[in-house]
Amino acid sequence: MPELPEVETVRRGLEAAMDGERIKRVEVRRPDLRWPLAKDFAPRLEGKRVIGVGRRAKYLLVDLSSGDVLIMHLGMSGSFHVFLGQKPEDKRLGHYYHERSKHLAHDHVVFHLASGASVTFNDPRRFGSMKLVAREELDGEPLLRRLGPEPLGNAFDAAMLAFACHGKKTSLKAALLDQRVVAGLGNIYVCEALHRAHLSPRRRASTLAERNGAPNERAARLVDGIKAVLTQAIKDGGSSLRDHRLTDGELGMFQHHFRVYDRAGEPCRTTGCGGTIKRIVQNGRSTFYCLVCQK
Repeated sequence: MPELPEVETVRRGLEAAMDGERIKRVEVRRPDLRWPLAKDFAPRLEGKRVIGVGRRAKYLLVDLSSGDVLIMHLGMSGSFHVFLGQKPEDKRLGHYYHERSKHLAHDHVVFHLASGASVTFNDPRRFGSMKLVAREELDGEPLLRRLGPEPLGNAFDAAMLAFACHGKKTSLKAALLDQRVVAGLGNIYVCEALHRAHLSPRRRASTLAERNGAPNERAARLVDGIKAVLTQAIKDGGSSLRDHRLTDGELGMFQHHFRVYDRAGEPCRTTGCGGTIKRIVQNGRSTFYCLVCQK
């Protein structure tokens, strides 16, 4: 499933194409994705101007001139493709062009813009979702209201992370995957951040805080590791493992910089470590880490 860096790179691609543009027409080619689309989905979008394209955790938020916000999630295999013209074979926006997937049956929603560009949502597995919500109701929206802090926000620091983990008996990895603790992290970037912080994924989450809840140096290292890995991944366009592509069709490149993820049996890349990357299973998910330098 796409994580924060992948969703952020998609957001930036959509912003370049959609911000300030009027949605001329919406094609809804099937009535449902992960759940049914509203019956008035297309009419509520058509004729409206996009006044902003944002992100909250792994959700894309398209702010509309009508006062509605379109909340979208990529699910397991969802992707957006931006085209300069109305035909799928027209070249996409961006510096590179890759031949597009021929599976047109998976193009479920198409946004035609007044500029002549079109934005197509393709989702073979249909775990993606789209939902229109009035802007004044956004704070109470069930999809968003329980989300934790944004890891790249100024407010996210060692004190905030330690407070969220204080007293938790779960593993550090499980805590970081909890979207109520910190929003947007997934399996790949949790593994990578823990390696940068030299912390074991099996360590108890509560060890980030002192008895009084104050942050310790582990919490500070981990916050720095999270911010560093996310920043680099966004710069590289995210990680393309199976389905993720940028909106211009280009692949993300961060998978070439993995330090531990999917590298079981390979040498640790920490200078002077000498350890070997191990794979274990935690809560049904693969975890990759170094037994030597991650304590």
